[in-house]
Amino acid sequence: MQNLILILFALFFAAGLYLVLAELLRIPTYKATKAVLNLGRKRRKQVRDSDAFIMELAEKLAKILPMDEYKRRKLTATLKSAEINMTPEVYVAQAMVKAGLIFLGIIPCLLIVSILSPAFIIIGIGVYFTESGKAEKLITARRNEIEYELPRFVATLVQELKASRDVLSILENYQKNAGQALKNELAITVADMRTGNFEGALTRFEARVSSAMLSDVVRGLIGVLRGDDGVVFFQMLSHDMKQLELQRLKRLAMERPPKIRKFSFLLLGCMLLLYMGVMGYQILGAMSGMF
Repeated sequence: MQNLILILFALFFAAGLYLVLAELLRIPTYKATKAVLNLGRKRRKQVRDSDAFIMELAEKLAKILPMDEYKRRKLTATLKSAEINMTPEVYVAQAMVKAGLIFLGIIPCLLIVSILSPAFIIIGIGVYFTESGKAEKLITARRNEIEYELPRFVATLVQELKASRDVLSILENYQKNAGQALKNELAITVADMRTGNFEGALTRFEARVSSAMLSDVVRGLIGVLRGDDGVVFFQMLSHDMKQLELQRLKRLAMERPPKIRKFSFLLLGCMLLLYMGVMGYQILGAMSGMF
């Protein structure tokens, strides 16, 4: 009972101290922070109160968070490519805040059930690495989605180049039927080509996606802009990409049996437990009849 009183006192004292300091330092309210986050979001998902609270703490921590120039430039490019509207300091601070809030769960555990405290440490570390690697995962997922569509894109280029040499028109026509990830990138590239240099726009397209397969496509398109025929090049590239796609499909097919095998073993274990339970019940019934 005494430990519970101490925990409640600490919670209410911390909440009161936060409210007093927030008033003195003129920290924006949760509603204001939440409204700003909702305004800046591209998707129409509403920001939760917890997200606003975490973002508020992250912005305060980001002001004192040290970061070298190389890491800042690298993380800035990663966040821009992942379309995450955050500064590198806020992005890292947000991961730290989420992990830190989980680490705070160690305090009541030490007072009540100390054996559970290592679980909060493991979960907090996992949350930090998950949140700090979220941008890389988004980029990887988008790159994989674009690479899966490249064989169809290259096959279309082969047919279009036989009738037209207008690269901008070809990209605009394919954009209408492209997948979501490639469609967004083509929209940026087409707008960039309309307002600037064609080769520069294609080079920036290649840099945003960072894909070796796309680099071959961009190199072929730049060659077409410089006067090359391009049809033979893209025919050979289409053949190579079809082979890569077949290898990828075979790899996915080979990954299926181990996944199915896990559930097969689980089903076998359940059947053995059921069988042993029935056998045990029968044995206990026979023994009780004997006595």
